Amino acid sequence: MTFNASVLTLYPDAFPGPLGVSLLETARKNGLWALETVDIRSFSRHKHASVDDTPAGGGPGMVLRPDVSAAAIDSLPRDGRPLIYLTPRGKPLTQAMVREWSAGPGVIVFCGRFEGLDQRVIEARGMDEVSVGDAVLAGGEAPAMVLIEACVRLIPGVLGKIESTEDESFEGDLLEYPHYTRPREWEGHEIPDVLLSGDHGRIARWRKEQAEDITRLRRPDLWTRYQRRQGEEP
Repeated sequence: MTFNASVLTLYPDAFPGPLGVSLLETARKNGLWALETVDIRSFSRHKHASVDDTPAGGGPGMVLRPDVSAAAIDSLPRDGRPLIYLTPRGKPLTQAMVREWSAGPGVIVFCGRFEGLDQRVIEARGMDEVSVGDAVLAGGEAPAMVLIEACVRLIPGVLGKIESTEDESFEGDLLEYPHYTRPREWEGHEIPDVLLSGDHGRIARWRKEQAEDITRLRRPDLWTRYQRRQGEEP
């Protein structure tokens, strides 16, 4: 089954962008996944191809029109795919969500612009509102690439070895441990001796301890969840 990613955007020329390089592009050429863009503006029936209008109730900026946006959405077959609207007010994107979507038929992603999308479309089309971080961007194109890349890299065969995705940040609610490589000494800094010991048990314990320490210091929210999973008191 091919993973199909469809992107609704005012700027189709922004794609594939980073999705069209390295292993992701190789996987696409090999048919492991497919990418299509839909130009929202092409569904406008207005003289100047207008896609937005002033906010009801007043205020700054413009809002994407429901008639144009819905027509663009309805042009795509859902095929069991989630319809995702990228917005700062959405639920945070997580690795668990990505794993679920990557195992399915694909995703449909709507890239917002201006002040956002008319709420009636979000509700009428059952859109999932998702945020890729606590920051506001000019549009949803960059977040769409983040979401799609996160899904595609988990498709079997894209990265080569499945182990590449099993021991990384957010798996098991821990951030990833530090990595080192040659040369052994660089600018007065050395690779930790334990990693050169050849003792795989010690190395595994060290990596787990490092992951726990980093998570506890940098992401208390993940640390609390991790402790609960381990049956410990936060």
